[in-house]
Amino acid sequence: MIKKIILAVFVLLILVFVGLQFFRPDRTNPPIDLSQTIEATVEIPEDVKLVLARSCKDCHSNETVYPWYSNVSPVSWFLADHIEHGRSHLNLSVWNTYDATKKAHKFEEICDMVKSGQMPLPSYLWIHRDAALSTADVQLLCDWTAAQKNR
Repeated sequence: MIKKIILAVFVLLILVFVGLQFFRPDRTNPPIDLSQTIEATVEIPEDVKLVLARSCKDCHSNETVYPWYSNVSPVSWFLADHIEHGRSHLNLSVWNTYDATKKAHKFEEICDMVKSGQMPLPSYLWIHRDAALSTADVQLLCDWTAAQKNR
């Protein structure tokens, strides 16, 4: 009797999982206006560009590279929510839509978030281990953002 119940629950879970695959979030990146990107007006040294590309741009730009597991629900919903949330806090693809005060604040936040270890998100680092920031990477970003904030 218990085996039948366990089997029924297992089959039900499989059916629910399969059914969820028909409900996926949109994975289309918004279009990028190159004149609005951070690169259009901010001088970014090559080493900083590499750190931003490796550790920040998947969630904080309109250049998200969606991995294979973004095709699997419910993981796809979790991922889409994180990307939407990340873009709402900082989007390097729409940087020039921010006013000067907001830009200065964002530079300060970038340093604060990487110094405190809040960014990149630990859940992002589970799979993207290469996105982890070294002490040198954190210092590089903080030095760069401090210089930009003071301009």
